[in-house]
Amino acid sequence: MIWLGIDTANTPLSIAVVKDGEILIEENSSMAINHSLRAMPAIDEVFKKANIAPSDIHAIAVSEGPGSYTGVRIGVTIAKTLAWTLNKPLVGVSSLKALAANALYFEGILCPIVDARRNNVYAGAYRFENGKLTTVIEDGHFSLEELIGKLKSFKYPVLFIGKDTSLHKDQLIDELADQAVFAPIQFNLPRASSLIHTAQQFEEEVDIHNFVPEYRRIAEAEANWLKAQGKEHERG
Repeated sequence: MIWLGIDTANTPLSIAVVKDGEILIEENSSMAINHSLRAMPAIDEVFKKANIAPSDIHAIAVSEGPGSYTGVRIGVTIAKTLAWTLNKPLVGVSSLKALAANALYFEGILCPIVDARRNNVYAGAYRFENGKLTTVIEDGHFSLEELIGKLKSFKYPVLFIGKDTSLHKDQLIDELADQAVFAPIQFNLPRASSLIHTAQQFEEEVDIHNFVPEYRRIAEAEANWLKAQGKEHERG
């Protein structure tokens, strides 16, 4: 079985083709280049390098967020279009869960982090137990203090994963001390092969037409509009 994996949820880009449990090719980059310009060319390139046609794939896995609104939307749109036109099943995977899958065998809490600005983060927490990646804190948008408070309740070391952990490392160490552990750099970038593994092991096929990104937070423009509407309502 041949899988295509697409992760554009944040600044890094990862595209992979996996055949019968073997990674045929994986392209990873953390360069800040617009995904709208590079995602489809990257997908075309991995097909060429793997010497397969798009019609040869059997399923598609895509990162569904949370993360960059634009990045998530681009990846999901591409994946839905390919799945529809090629008549292939589509599986959506949390971008945070896919990051956690980079370090499945860590004996503790896996906490992927994506910066959400203003000392906020997108984060979740997982444990790998009995061959399964289980959720202990649901993906969400948290202040860093709120997340730290939740993690303190666990009596396990916490492995922080993701390139944005460096932005908050000092505060995490100050608050969690020896409980805070940080993944090596090679684990911090999303890997489409981990995305595919997670899709194969833990997730189910989605309805292509009704599948939408999981932003875990409303867009800033929408938040501002709702705030303005609330003020208008108060005046009325």
